[in-house]
Amino acid sequence: MLLTIHQGINDMNKQVFFLLVGIFFLGGCSMAPKYTQPKAPIPVQWPQGTAYKGAQEVPGLVTAPELSRQEFFADPKLQKIIEMALDNNRDLRLAALNVERMRALYDIQRAELLPSVNAIGSGNKQRVPADLSTTGESMTVEQYGVNLGIASWEIDFFGRIRSLKEQALQEYLATEQARRSAQIMLVSGVAGVYLTLAADRGNLKLAQSTFETQQTAYDLIQRQYELGLTAELDLRRAQIPVDTARGDVARFMQKVAQDQNALNLLAGSPVPENLLLTDLSSVAPLKEISPGLSSEALLNRPDIVAAEHRLKEAYAFIGVARAALFPRISLTTSIGTASGELSGLFGSGSGTWSYAPQIAMPIFDARTWAALRVSKTDRKILLTQYEKIIQTAFREVADALAVQGTIDRQVAAQQSLVHAVKETYRLSRERYTQGIDSYLSVLDAQRSLYAAQQGLIGIRLARLAGQVRLYAVLGGGGE
Repeated sequence: MLLTIHQGINDMNKQVFFLLVGIFFLGGCSMAPKYTQPKAPIPVQWPQGTAYKGAQEVPGLVTAPELSRQEFFADPKLQKIIEMALDNNRDLRLAALNVERMRALYDIQRAELLPSVNAIGSGNKQRVPADLSTTGESMTVEQYGVNLGIASWEIDFFGRIRSLKEQALQEYLATEQARRSAQIMLVSGVAGVYLTLAADRGNLKLAQSTFETQQTAYDLIQRQYELGLTAELDLRRAQIPVDTARGDVARFMQKVAQDQNALNLLAGSPVPENLLLTDLSSVAPLKEISPGLSSEALLNRPDIVAAEHRLKEAYAFIGVARAALFPRISLTTSIGTASGELSGLFGSGSGTWSYAPQIAMPIFDARTWAALRVSKTDRKILLTQYEKIIQTAFREVADALAVQGTIDRQVAAQQSLVHAVKETYRLSRERYTQGIDSYLSVLDAQRSLYAAQQGLIGIRLARLAGQVRLYAVLGGGGE
């Protein structure tokens, strides 16, 4: 068979052979516009001012992409929950599957550049009646053949297929960056819910402790009231913080349960109780990070990189639309052997070959010009989206820096407030016990102390959550 095919090739016209070689090497010029990275529509420097003081001035800090998850989240319990989420979270799994799918689609589009070669074996045996036979007698006709053929291979003269391949490549790369972005969101989301759960557990403990303290005070005042030593007004006033704390206990029990449900969903499976914290005081400190010297560091953030790949995809689509205005050349060819007898299929002189080039010239099709206009408009839309994503990212980092620059002062102020109100509450109780003040001053001091203690838990949570937020918006936690 190889000898027969070789003879078939030798029988081909040399001009045809050189034409095919020329077509193969000349094909592939691209009509897509040259891509240049747009200028980022944000200031080069991060925001300055008193609100950002301390957020950028600490020397020796590393940037978020330089810091691994394990280094930033030093809490071993939190590390285990994050690993659970990375293994089991369904949203992240879907993102990874989308990457796999886009890679396969890119491989399909890339394969369009190469001809599809098929081996075809055929056999036909037919009886021809006498009135249809050229000899006037009935006869049996047999025909057998084996061919290697290329069925309608488009020669990519004007880069249409190469532009489609580039478009598929950019879509694949954008999907990969979207997976990285989803991973960052997952890691920061797990950390945020983990810290919120710890804070709500701390609030629940505070509410339970307050309820027990106020219940004890109420029981004491009730006995005094029954003995006629205090007025009913004081008894009713003492009941107020008891009922308030009882309601808060139920409310924070609900929030703790909901936080745990949210954490289980993110982790993809129930989180063991031994990995959960009782309050924020047992959280390991998070690593301090720097935003970098320039806002250009944002351009490496996965969602921004993904937006840039989609912009490049739009450039490739313009090349596809432009190439549609030009002729499309395709080729069908085959070489093989044929014989009227199966035994003579590979005999001498049975070689065959054929080639059939085809050119399709667009004369009038308004859709092609409309498609070109659509492709150019798509590029403008994606450019605008790319710029907006950069601006949004800059705002997110600026907000996180503002939190980092002021939160320590808020924590210090709240701690001082808690200490002052605690002393006020102690003194008010002493004055009430000595009969100097009414129970109203005790009630006011207790309310202030309870609110201040809750506020301190909230600000401590805001500090930790702000650190996680800054790490995420600067692109940390993607790998």
